[in-house]
Amino acid sequence: MSARRHAPATERNREPIAAVLAEELPESGRVLEVASGTGEHCAFLAERFPALTWQPSDPDLASLASIAAWTADLSNVLPPIGIDAMASRWPLARADAILCVNMVHISPWEATLGLMGAAGRLLGTGAPLILYGPYRRRGMPTAPSNEQFELWLKEKSPAFGLRYLEDVAAAAEARGLALERIVEMPANNLMPVFRRR
Repeated sequence: MSARRHAPATERNREPIAAVLAEELPESGRVLEVASGTGEHCAFLAERFPALTWQPSDPDLASLASIAAWTADLSNVLPPIGIDAMASRWPLARADAILCVNMVHISPWEATLGLMGAAGRLLGTGAPLILYGPYRRRGMPTAPSNEQFELWLKEKSPAFGLRYLEDVAAAAEARGLALERIVEMPANNLMPVFRRR
């Protein structure tokens, strides 16, 4: 039985995500993907951007097995590593870009703080931290579908939920990252792009 897991949303959002990444990723170097989940995004993006070396990661052992299964035949993907975003130390010294898809809302706030702290340590000046997912913005209405989604998230864990992008940006700013761009994405998602100062 294959270790590959499947997330239906991946096929819906991978092309729009790749379009933004084509504008934001460096031409070469190492991209750390945080919370790689099934590994489907990593496999797709590694084929789309073959000049980059991809480092997938996840805290979940079954997810690491799925990532390895999806990326086994790709020469520009490194073996997946276990990273708990909340940990103060991560098992790598640097990255040329960091990508994190659909983690911020489905993890404790401390995971976002850990992600920002790691980005501040691992990224060089001008390197991007790119997020994707649903966010709230103060003074702007949230789509009904996002409100329903948050109710579902809160049932899974009171620590989960849609974050205010302003709070995420403030946490990033405190750790040496500046919000450079916010890209409106399909299905009421956003793709905020931060740069290491």
